[in-house]
Amino acid sequence: MAEQVHILVVEDEQHLALGIKYNLLAEGYQVTTLGDGPSALRLLEESPQSVDLVVLDLMLPGMSGYAVCEEIRARDMELPILILTARTLTEDRTRGFEAGANQYLAKPFDLDEFLARVKNLLTYHGRRKRQAAGSRIRDCQFGNARINFETFEVIVSGQPVRMTQLEMSLLRYFVEHEGRVIPRRELLEKVWGLPGGINTRAPDQFIRRLRKIFESDPAVPRHFLTIRDAGYRFVAKPE
Repeated sequence: MAEQVHILVVEDEQHLALGIKYNLLAEGYQVTTLGDGPSALRLLEESPQSVDLVVLDLMLPGMSGYAVCEEIRARDMELPILILTARTLTEDRTRGFEAGANQYLAKPFDLDEFLARVKNLLTYHGRRKRQAAGSRIRDCQFGNARINFETFEVIVSGQPVRMTQLEMSLLRYFVEHEGRVIPRRELLEKVWGLPGGINTRAPDQFIRRLRKIFESDPAVPRHFLTIRDAGYRFVAKPE
């Protein structure tokens, strides 16, 4: 019998936490609810392999969800994190992704969409772990950069660079498909674990950040190219 998936819900509004727990239990998941960040971090420290996904509120007592997310990422680059919050501004979403979140869902939310995102994250990260186990790509070099995908070490022009989990996932996908034009729909499905038809500019924003990190002139990229009306292409060694 397959081991039951364990989801940690970090939400200080008890009625909402119980509602989320009830619906996740109905889907067959094991669920733990906690009302603050330090308790969640203690659980993850004591049993780092026991949690398969974190549902995280941002407005928590004492320690913000952003800080919790960053702390989780400092310990575990692979654990999927779904932010669930009443904060809806673009800068809040950006900060959430920069802290290391995989997905961001605003309250009030549609239950079916929430459950679909949970399922997608679990499916994608399970598949990604299997692919990583058999992947030949452990590290790469291009331009002035050296990347180790196992240790998440990134060196650009001799200096270490800190990248988020999503940035590393996107970079790895580009490296694994070097030279091929990749549609935005494919990136949403394979990197974000989202339906390809969703209306979001997230890939554009993240590619701009990759250019800022790796391109000598981000305004005239040589490695991360936009192919008009088609998608994006990564070139390790431009002509």
